Amino acid sequence: MSKERKLWTSFIVIVGVSFAVLGYFGFEIYQKAPPLPSKIVTTNGSIVFEGQDIKDGQNVWQSMGGQEVGSIWGHGAYTAPDWTADWLHREALFILNKWAEDEQNTSYKDLSSEKQAALERRLQEKMRKNTYNEETGVITIDPVRAEAAAYLSSYYKGLFMENPELDELRDAYAIPKNSIKDENRMKQMSGFFFWTAWAAVTERPGSDISYTHNWPSEKLVGNRATGDLLIWTGFSIILLLFGIGLMIFYHAKMKEEDHPERPVEDPLMQQTITPSMKAVKKYLWVVSLLILVQVSFGVITAHYGVEGEGFYGFKLADFLPYSLSRTWHLQLGILWIATAWLATGLYIAPAVSGKDPKYQKFGVNFLFICLLIIVLGSMAGQWMGVMQKLGLVENFWFGHQGYEYVDLGRFWQIFLLIGLFVWLALMVRPLIPVIKKKTSEKNLLIMFLVSSAAIALFYAAGLMWGRQTNLAIAEYWRWWVVHLWVEGFFEVFATVVSAFLFVRLGLLRTKTATLSVLLATIIFLSGGILGTFHHLYFSGTPTAIMAIGATFSALEVVPLVLIGYEVYENYQLSKATRWIKDYKWPIYCLISVAFWNFLGAGIFGFLINPPIALYYLQGLNTTAVHAHTALFGVYGMLGIGLMLFVLRSLYRLKIWNNKLIAFSFWSINIGLLLMVLLSVLPIGLLQTVASVNEGMWYARSAEFMQQPGINTLKWLRVIGDTIFAIGLVAFIWFVFTLNYSKDRKDVVGK
Repeated sequence: MSKERKLWTSFIVIVGVSFAVLGYFGFEIYQKAPPLPSKIVTTNGSIVFEGQDIKDGQNVWQSMGGQEVGSIWGHGAYTAPDWTADWLHREALFILNKWAEDEQNTSYKDLSSEKQAALERRLQEKMRKNTYNEETGVITIDPVRAEAAAYLSSYYKGLFMENPELDELRDAYAIPKNSIKDENRMKQMSGFFFWTAWAAVTERPGSDISYTHNWPSEKLVGNRATGDLLIWTGFSIILLLFGIGLMIFYHAKMKEEDHPERPVEDPLMQQTITPSMKAVKKYLWVVSLLILVQVSFGVITAHYGVEGEGFYGFKLADFLPYSLSRTWHLQLGILWIATAWLATGLYIAPAVSGKDPKYQKFGVNFLFICLLIIVLGSMAGQWMGVMQKLGLVENFWFGHQGYEYVDLGRFWQIFLLIGLFVWLALMVRPLIPVIKKKTSEKNLLIMFLVSSAAIALFYAAGLMWGRQTNLAIAEYWRWWVVHLWVEGFFEVFATVVSAFLFVRLGLLRTKTATLSVLLATIIFLSGGILGTFHHLYFSGTPTAIMAIGATFSALEVVPLVLIGYEVYENYQLSKATRWIKDYKWPIYCLISVAFWNFLGAGIFGFLINPPIALYYLQGLNTTAVHAHTALFGVYGMLGIGLMLFVLRSLYRLKIWNNKLIAFSFWSINIGLLLMVLLSVLPIGLLQTVASVNEGMWYARSAEFMQQPGINTLKWLRVIGDTIFAIGLVAFIWFVFTLNYSKDRKDVVGK
């Protein structure tokens, strides 16, 4: 059996087995998710919340921005509190204070430590006991918890509506007055918050841990780190070390093949540019504009951390609240990166055969129009939803779904999915005739189509939840999109495209590139598919999810240990021939991708991956560190690099402003690094100390986040953000001025 066939077999087995396991435990999540009750009643028969209130409350929370304003179970934005941790802590304090005042005529904090411990123990016995009746679907709680729920419902009503006593707190949380405009909606959202806190403290049947594996850390109710967290953290580190050793051994064992003879002239200068390839140019212009808009919303979102309802004194939150600016910042980030990659695919596919299939240009133009409608339409719908101008059903379909990275309404999701399949068809049509010829590029092209098909198919996971699906189940499917679609098969597509470009440039042998791509994909997916579970440790999932997630997410880091070799190889390729200097900056972008893969995805990713670390770090700024350095550092820089490859071919007769692109490249990378090191990471580390010592509620509270030292660190972000933004503006200027650059005399007529 040939080496290629062995690798294809391994690829199919790895993917097949991994998805079988992912599907099996997905079924387990369906069976063991925290139950949505038919009603919540007290022991004396009073109804606290109807089951439908909880379901509608989840939709109310989604309509105002959901995970874009605070978080639930640690997933979401970082400026406002985690509402689960906040409710749980406030509920515990209310009950303890009530008991202390009723029985000791003093506050809980003024009691002796012995009496405090006694009350805490009584509280834990009441709150941790599972009183859900499977036959009736009813949760029964003590009347004192109903009193706490009524008190907290009033508190949240004042916070999300217009209690003037909470103006300062509202500003700290970047929540405008009347974010929720209807009192009934507020009652429903309070019911949803109560349910998430109930799941976080209530023990699973037959277990001594809560549905969320005792997350968040809250000593008052007995939520403490379990032995499983430590055991599986240790196992993941051992497996990581084993995987690194195995990877280094395998790499040392591999024999380097000689590089092919370098072409005398740039092969891409000789290829035919078809009408559909020329039509891709406008995609790159739109990508540039989207970058500018996305970064602008990022600046606004970051500023809300220090001025909750304004932008340097201007009352911006009245029509562009934090939840909306953050929504658009994240969504446009995904969309411009994806569009850059899709445009590269549309350019490469007909370049292989040198001609367009019938109606290929029409298809490229039609898809472009569809993408514009999706971007503008979804943004308009999200504004309508957050401003509370839509009903709950209409909001689900056309407004704001409230789930981070997949915020757009269901109609726009379906529209985008159809667009991805149109893109896939446009990719397949030019390549099928070439594959049928069984050239040496056949296996590489097949891998190219497999990764393209995966991009279209796995976005469909975002349609697997409904309007009122249990949050634990919706989170399972959401991470299929965020982890498998964005972090998984986009990574495979990127690997294939990068290798293919070097093959077309004559710098890599086709066989070498094919074997490297297959091997890299196998290594990545062997940990990447099941590594999805590391996002779900504390989202109402069974313990087995932690064991699998910890084990396989550690393997995701293994291939990154050889990143230095990848950097060296790319750097050597950038000096391979005289004409390759034209591709210096696209190749430097790939070098940058390797750097951020190691730092952002590897170091900062593994910082929050192990169970015991994530128990204290989930929902803190340490997550934002990983998100920025991995999403923009890896995928954003790759998107820019791919754009530069395409632009080099499209504008083959133009002289590039290398000083401008060099300034842009270094400004973007240095700015991103400073943003993280001067601001986001230090805040995250200080929050971690607070989370370990006091609890998640405190690490996310206004009391902690509005301290002078923390505010200083927030302002320090301006340094990195400014350098970063200037670099991106320079890049955009470079793209739009290419049309007006002087012609190159050395290639005129070629």
